[in-house]
Amino acid sequence: MPFSNRLTSKEQLAALAGEPSELVKRKTIDHLDRHCRTFIRHSPFAVISTSDGNGFCDASPRGDGPGFVRILDDKRLIIPERPGNKRMDTLYNLLESDRIGLLFLIPGFGETLRVNGRGSVITDRKLLEPLAVRGKIPALGIGVEADECFIHCAKAMKRSGIWKPDQWPETDGLPKAAEMLADHAGMNRKDTGKLHDRLEKGYRERLY
Repeated sequence: MPFSNRLTSKEQLAALAGEPSELVKRKTIDHLDRHCRTFIRHSPFAVISTSDGNGFCDASPRGDGPGFVRILDDKRLIIPERPGNKRMDTLYNLLESDRIGLLFLIPGFGETLRVNGRGSVITDRKLLEPLAVRGKIPALGIGVEADECFIHCAKAMKRSGIWKPDQWPETDGLPKAAEMLADHAGMNRKDTGKLHDRLEKGYRERLY
């Protein structure tokens, strides 16, 4: 059932939420300056947002050792594509629409870095070689040309307590990933054990 009482204009939104401050209006830059580059070199985790040609959106996590994203210059960076489940929503989306949004996180650090721009799927071995891990060069990478870069404040992190273990929720009662996957895929619950073993083997043997 559709949501009711929906806003339909920017004017309505501004009337309720207010206008951004002058600082917020001025904080966006169009390149990866020394602060952005330092942040990215310390970040072991990023969320990538893309959409397909019809506008259907997707957000996908990427993670590796700090500095796993390679910075080429003040406009370009490369994200290695490590082995996954071959669904590759992000890559397929980029073949239809090159708009991309990145959110970089640093554990224990409240603020995040947002980078918006244009993305492409690349296969240039010379560019991908420095991103090798355990002698394995990624066959694919995501090249990003930055159009907007800015620091996002820490309010969400502080509200969530995400970096404070004493505020983390209990997870003992949560279903295991294998159980959720089995239900979503319409599999027999008796196969959950095998599915769990399959996931664990992938984590051990196929990270790179």
